[in-house]
Amino acid sequence: MLDLSEEPLEENIEICKSYLERMAKIDLLLEMELGITGGEEDGVDNSDVDTSLLYTKPEEVWQVYESLASVPNGMFTVAAAFGNVHGVYAPGNVKLEPQILHDTQAYISEKLGGDDKKPVFFVFHGGSGSSVDDIRYAIKAGTIKMNIDTDTQWAFWDGLRAYEAKNREYLQGQIGNPEGPEKPNKKYYDPRMSLRAAEQYMTSRLCQAMEDLNCVNVI
Repeated sequence: MLDLSEEPLEENIEICKSYLERMAKIDLLLEMELGITGGEEDGVDNSDVDTSLLYTKPEEVWQVYESLASVPNGMFTVAAAFGNVHGVYAPGNVKLEPQILHDTQAYISEKLGGDDKKPVFFVFHGGSGSSVDDIRYAIKAGTIKMNIDTDTQWAFWDGLRAYEAKNREYLQGQIGNPEGPEKPNKKYYDPRMSLRAAEQYMTSRLCQAMEDLNCVNVI
């Protein structure tokens, strides 16, 4: 994934195309991003950005598609902005507009004049906390990938938190617990135990994502 969304669109496209020309020779796929994903991640804070920048225009995606599709053997996906944000926020603070993806497919399909109604492979950035309805509607518009980093981070932490809460009385010292003052606690504070609980919680969240994305029993 090459994220140059903070750069001017023309520069973003030019650099992405130069990379795709090299990547196509070894059958690598490029994921490019345009528009701005709101919220904060990795030190980049777009919380107060002009909200109009959170919604990509079909004409902008067409510029990307027209340029990258001209690369022989080029394979690419487009992470277009439709109100996405990094992180999870209270209901009402985020307004996703997956209709933008449908409108963009229709616009580009008309430009191409062919039978392909979904010529663009979209990526859904900032998928954490999104409703199943929005996710499924984005899929219908040609979305083939969704990022849920924030949700998986929380799931991992939630597993650690739950493990500590369940075993708190066995985690206050190396020796001594409700079973006796001389009982050892090694098997409880072994980091593999708490990390395993975190992994199980994260696995559960990923299984939920597979359901949301219609990916269960699908190759």
